[in-house]
Amino acid sequence: MWRLYDDLIQGIPEERTADFILCGATDTLVRSGAGYGLAHTLRWDWRPELLTRREAGMRLRDLAAGVKSWNFIEAGLGLAAINAYYNEIGLLRSCGVHIPESRHVEDRSQDPFIARQNDIQGKKVTVIGHFPYLDQLFAPVCRLSVIEKFEPQDGDYPEQAADFLLPDSDFVFISAYTLLEKTLPRYLALARGARVTLVGPATPMAPVLFRHGVYELAGYTIKDGVALEKAVMGQGGGHHGSGQKVSLKADQVGENGPPAPEAP
Repeated sequence: MWRLYDDLIQGIPEERTADFILCGATDTLVRSGAGYGLAHTLRWDWRPELLTRREAGMRLRDLAAGVKSWNFIEAGLGLAAINAYYNEIGLLRSCGVHIPESRHVEDRSQDPFIARQNDIQGKKVTVIGHFPYLDQLFAPVCRLSVIEKFEPQDGDYPEQAADFLLPDSDFVFISAYTLLEKTLPRYLALARGARVTLVGPATPMAPVLFRHGVYELAGYTIKDGVALEKAVMGQGGGHHGSGQKVSLKADQVGENGPPAPEAP
């Protein structure tokens, strides 16, 4: 069950360090060099911490290992550390991801709920996480089922329904918060016959995930680190103005991706 997590952690170069760490009310942030990583702040901390150290200057790979912790504050730090490496603009560009120089560009083609509307016509679609605008974008064109644990809306399914819905789905969209909850490996096993997209700002843009049954990664890369830090500290709006959505498909790059770009 831990293979997916170990592959993500081991893909981070040993020399990378966690240069800045911030745990906010709703988001957790880690910076490593030019890379920023986001994760949800889940304040489920009843389990003891796994790491003996989690501070700026430590090896990024060591902090990333916290994603395996059942202390979810620590797991959030681990996922943010993973994203600080994989979601860095230079690495994404080396994978062939188009990222405009402008800071604030909304590329609709990078949003899977917009870009996949033609693909899902008449198909059975399951979305884990009630994302905004699903009722307008997906519900009219497909046979939509939504699984939502935290804030269910009318018509949503409980997470237990995944065992019944996912094996019968043509397309599955899974929120990246499932990495923190440790439910992602199970969902991927259930959705083996579907085309799976991992989606959300905390999605690691790591090609190694294609080896585990993901077809598309739909995440986020940071362009304005100062704005992001203020947002995480609650001094501005959300993180959405600090970067842009990005996507990468399994048929665009090999599962291990290109080598990391050299440090400037």
